[in-house]
Amino acid sequence: MRWGVPIAAAAVIGAAVGAGPVIAAVSGEPVLPERTAAQLLADAAAAVKKAGGPPAMSGTVQQTASLGLPALPGQGDAASPLALLSGSHEVKVWYGAQDRLRIALPGQMSETNLIVNGEQAWYWDSGTNTATKVKLPAASERKDPLATPSPTDLTPQQVAETFLDRVNEDTGVSVTNTAEVAGRSVYQLVLTPKAQSSLVKEVRLALDGENYQPLQVQVFAKGSAEPAFQVGFTQVTFSPPAEENFAFTPPAGAKVEEKDIGQLREPAAGHDKETEKAAEQVKVVGNGWTSVAVLPFKQDGQDGNSREAQTTKLILDQATPVSGAWGSGKMIKTKLVTALLTDDGRLLAGAVTPDELVKVAGQ
Repeated sequence: MRWGVPIAAAAVIGAAVGAGPVIAAVSGEPVLPERTAAQLLADAAAAVKKAGGPPAMSGTVQQTASLGLPALPGQGDAASPLALLSGSHEVKVWYGAQDRLRIALPGQMSETNLIVNGEQAWYWDSGTNTATKVKLPAASERKDPLATPSPTDLTPQQVAETFLDRVNEDTGVSVTNTAEVAGRSVYQLVLTPKAQSSLVKEVRLALDGENYQPLQVQVFAKGSAEPAFQVGFTQVTFSPPAEENFAFTPPAGAKVEEKDIGQLREPAAGHDKETEKAAEQVKVVGNGWTSVAVLPFKQDGQDGNSREAQTTKLILDQATPVSGAWGSGKMIKTKLVTALLTDDGRLLAGAVTPDELVKVAGQ
């Protein structure tokens, strides 16, 4: 859930992306064999959608966000999703197979780990000195896919897929074959929007030169020399992790809890229904780089003392009042995303200029 926040933020940006191969340009001394934009787009799409998941791997992923948001409640709390909306954070991943996975989220003074090993999973929180053991059904007894995270949920792969799924003629694409990420030679696809009302200057997708797995995604805002959002490997190895990475024994003195997978699925199922209901209410206006999401939004009923309510109030206090024939509301602009909250209960958001949002609000 913590890593879902920045990935979701990137998905909002990515939802506005249309990337079409226009011309492949190779610069510098070639390090990898030359490939066209069309070939690399196909290679990348095949890599992120590969049946059975990604290859065995281990590595460290760093996520950096600089969206220009105000200081928000919880940004100093490593356990808060809001902390991931600014600054740099990392996650360590070991992946052997779909039922052999380890994820570590280091904090300033603690670390949380999720270890999945066959029919058993552990969640370890060193901050609370608590280990939770979860019994998983055998593979032959599973009616549905195991609802555990995949490296693609935590690495550049999912973010890259968001962009790759929206390929059309509205984007220029160039290719370089001389870049390097995490010590590995990569092809770099540079996607440049043609739409003037888009806030995105370019998106850079770094693809591993051997297996075409995305190793880094950088999103640049217009007028900025540094990425406004970036997620990528700082270290990666494409080989099966050692067996000890999937073994866990609670340390002496730790509080140990045991739960059945059914106990965890019930609240998750409720959350899925809420998410599905919310998704049905979202309307997308336009397409490509300038698409705008429109959905109902009400502040009523929120706990005024909750972190979410405090965050909403803080952001709205710094928003700009706007009005037009469509009504009135408040505009919030970051480097990559603009949002308009109207007084008639609508929320409009997209990687577009304020003028574009006002235009959509009047439609």
